[in-house]
Amino acid sequence: MRVNNFAMGEQIERTSLYADTTPRHSLPDISQAVANEHQHLTQTHEYKAGWSFFLVLAGVVTTLGSSLPVGYNIGVVNTPAEVIKTFCNESFVSRYNLPLNDTWLNVLWSFIVSIFIVGGCTGSVLGSVLADKFGRKYATIATSALSIAGAVFFLYCRAANSVEMLIIGRLLVGLAGGLTTSIVPMYLTELSPLSLTGAMGVACPMGVNVGVLVGQVMGLNFLLGGVDDWPYLLSVFAILVIICLPVLFILPESPKYLFIVKRNEITSIKELSRLRGVSSSILTEDLELLREERRAADVAASSGESKWSMARVAADPRLRLILLLVCSTQAGQQTSGINAVFYYSQTIFIQAGLSKQSAQYATIGCGFINVCTAALMLHLLPRRGRRPLLLGSTLCATICLAALAAAMTAIEMVSWMPYVCMVAVLLYVLFYGFGLGPIPYFIASEMFEVGPRPAGMAWGSLANWGGNFLVGLCFPTMRRAIGPYSFLVFSAITGALFMFVRKYFPETRGSTPAQVTEACSQGFRSRPTRNPNMNGV
Repeated sequence: MRVNNFAMGEQIERTSLYADTTPRHSLPDISQAVANEHQHLTQTHEYKAGWSFFLVLAGVVTTLGSSLPVGYNIGVVNTPAEVIKTFCNESFVSRYNLPLNDTWLNVLWSFIVSIFIVGGCTGSVLGSVLADKFGRKYATIATSALSIAGAVFFLYCRAANSVEMLIIGRLLVGLAGGLTTSIVPMYLTELSPLSLTGAMGVACPMGVNVGVLVGQVMGLNFLLGGVDDWPYLLSVFAILVIICLPVLFILPESPKYLFIVKRNEITSIKELSRLRGVSSSILTEDLELLREERRAADVAASSGESKWSMARVAADPRLRLILLLVCSTQAGQQTSGINAVFYYSQTIFIQAGLSKQSAQYATIGCGFINVCTAALMLHLLPRRGRRPLLLGSTLCATICLAALAAAMTAIEMVSWMPYVCMVAVLLYVLFYGFGLGPIPYFIASEMFEVGPRPAGMAWGSLANWGGNFLVGLCFPTMRRAIGPYSFLVFSAITGALFMFVRKYFPETRGSTPAQVTEACSQGFRSRPTRNPNMNGV
């Protein structure tokens, strides 16, 4: 009996020693903590990055305040050309007592037009340096400052009776244009989640297209196309730049730039959280992508060179095919003859029976088509991908250019042939806008990893401005020598681009830059369109 009591007491003591001593009132707290953790895991699992306030704001502000002025300065100079030539002649007579004959006046005007392209090429090269030194956001702000300075020179050049101020203004807006096409697409795609890089990449080319259209519209006589209005016509774009500039300061810096280039994880995560509009605790997928890109950058930097210069990108065999694809599509966008088609469009419309004013409106209509197709690309790119749109656009543009050359050759032989020319122009502009126009602007940001991306974007922008310069230099001579057959040259170049793109261009939708780099790492031996890790078509 005594033994049983002892055993029972020992059991009671053991039970009390190992019993839960947690106060009863804390149990609901534990349950709440478990519930909160479950809710956090559910949110993390369900969260998918999409459109946010700052992402939309960045797209709108850079489109209106950075990209639109580039297109505006491309399209605005044709309308007041004769009036500005008269001003230049009068300025030389009054200041230097040196009248200019038609030959020298045309040379001077060609210089005024082409200095914009020289500035664009220079800005493209500087873009990679500024983007890494000051960051994507502050490099964009510096670009806006250059645009405003150029507009000031335009506004006061007539009052100062200075052709030099006009030239400096064209150089400054050209520099701003080159910087914009090099930096802005990179900035927007780095802000975007992977599913929206295409949609955000279209923002820059859409802004350029809108700018060209606005420049054409503002040149109408009842707006700013009057004889005495040309300084205002050249500088009015600065109003948008000034409105958008303060908003640029409140935009987030690129989290990828901060995380990978500057190695500032804390600020990068804060900016990413502000950009996405959610707590940093549920951004696990975004942070994992950032870490993956940084690991790839560390591997690339282990060769001994930490700085990705343009020369290093060009010399790296793993990036050679990507660089060729980027530069060929950017240059091909210009050497497809889009500017030449716009140059000829008004003449074609007049020959089709339209009055001069109606032909001007029809040319503006071409610009409107270009803008509408760029807007439609916001819907098509996430659903159809880059490769099929670029291939279809390039092939159809090749056919339209050949048809335009044939129709223009017979334009005076057959009564209805001017209408064929008009249809060919409209179809060319339409097909150009569905791939060849917008995709080259941003494709480098989806192909190059963060380290070499600024230099790769700079090479692409340089190829674009270089193609523009080449067409501007050669087209007048070609037009005098072979006339309508000039468009057969453009057709052949665009057809060659189609063949190259068809063989090597990968589908980048849904793929990381690291996957694209790996798929193209063998140069011309690569078959990225057959790579199972890519979304090839």
